[in-house]
Amino acid sequence: MTVLTTRALNRATLARQLLLDRAPVPARDAVAHLCGLQAQEPQEPFAGLWSRVRAFDPAGLSSLLTGRDVVRTHLMRRTVHLLTAEDTLAWRARHDAMLRQRVLGTYRGELAGVDLDALAAAGRAVMTDGVPRSMSELARAVIERFPQTGPLPGPRPLGELLVAALIPMAQLPPRGLWQAKAGVRNLPLSAWLGREPDPLPADGSDPVGQELVRRYLAAFGPAAAADLRAWSGLAGLPAAVAAVRDELVSFRDERGRVLLDLPGAPRPDPDTPAPVRFLPAFDNAILGYHDRGRIIDDAHRGLSVAGARVVLVDGRVAATWTVEGGVVTVVPLRPLSRDDREAVGEEGRALASFLSDGESDGVRISA
Repeated sequence: MTVLTTRALNRATLARQLLLDRAPVPARDAVAHLCGLQAQEPQEPFAGLWSRVRAFDPAGLSSLLTGRDVVRTHLMRRTVHLLTAEDTLAWRARHDAMLRQRVLGTYRGELAGVDLDALAAAGRAVMTDGVPRSMSELARAVIERFPQTGPLPGPRPLGELLVAALIPMAQLPPRGLWQAKAGVRNLPLSAWLGREPDPLPADGSDPVGQELVRRYLAAFGPAAAADLRAWSGLAGLPAAVAAVRDELVSFRDERGRVLLDLPGAPRPDPDTPAPVRFLPAFDNAILGYHDRGRIIDDAHRGLSVAGARVVLVDGRVAATWTVEGGVVTVVPLRPLSRDDREAVGEEGRALASFLSDGESDGVRISA
C-alpha cells in the first residue's frame, strides 16, 4: 500500500475540514459536510465556521437554529453537537445504545437497578406538555410525579440519563445563538422537529452505520477504524466498514496502520501551503481522531481535551488563543518565525473583528 506521511495526512485533513481554503458554501452545507460541529461551549461553532466558510455570517447560523434547520443535541461521544436536522433524525437511533452506556458508565452506582424503560416513559409523559425544561427541572418533575417508578437517584444522574440518553432532545434557542447567554432548555426532538428520529431497521441491517463511514471519511479521511470509533464513540462499526470496504481505497501511515478513504476524496500535495487558522475549543479537526499526530504534537495532546482554543501554523497546532475585551491573545507553544507571527497577527486581527462585530481588531502575541 502507498504510505502517507504525517504531512500528507495533515494536508488531507485540512482540505476535508475546509481549513486549507475557506469554502464558498452556506453555513448549513458546511455543518452537514463536517458531520456536525462540537458545540459543548455554545459560542464555539461560530469561530469554527468563521475559519472554514467564506464570508460567514453569524446571524445566518442563528437563523438556522431558530428555523430548526440545525439542532444542538447530544450525539457523538455523548457530547453536544450542532448538526443538521436531517442528520440528527437519521443518526440518533444508531447512537442510542452508546449514549445509554456512557451515562450508565459515569453513574454506575447511582443508576444501578433503575428501570430504564419505565424512566424513559415517565420522562416522556412529563414532556408531553410541550414546556422546555432544564435537565434538573425534568429530573425533579419525574421524581415528584412518578414515584411508582421505584427508588430513583438524585437529579444530576437522573437528569443526564433522561436528557443525554433516554429521550432524544434538542437544546432550544436562545442557547447557541450568536453572542447570546442562555441556559439549557430541552424539548424532545419529536416536538421540536415535528417527527420522531428514524428507527433502526427491523431486519438488522445498518445503512446508517455505512453512511456514517462514508460521511466520516469525506470529512476526516484518510483514517483508521480506530479514528472512526474515536470520533463517533460507537464501537459497533466494524460490520459497517466491512460492508462498504469494496468502495474504499487503502493506505498506510508511517506507523503502519491501515487507513481507509473514499477514492475521489482530496489528498493534496504535502507541500501545499497551509494558512494560519484559529480553531475553537474541542474542534473535531483534532478530536475526530484516535491518532491526532497528524495535526497536534503528542506533547500538546492534552490541550485538545482541556478545552484550549488553538492556532494552526503550517497546518499544525502551534499556539493557543483566548479573547477578552475584544482583544485576541495568542500564546505560542514553540518559537514562531517573523513571517509566522505576522500571519498569526493578521488572522488574529480578523478574528477579533469578527468576534466583536467590528468594534475591535486587537491582537496580542506573547513572546
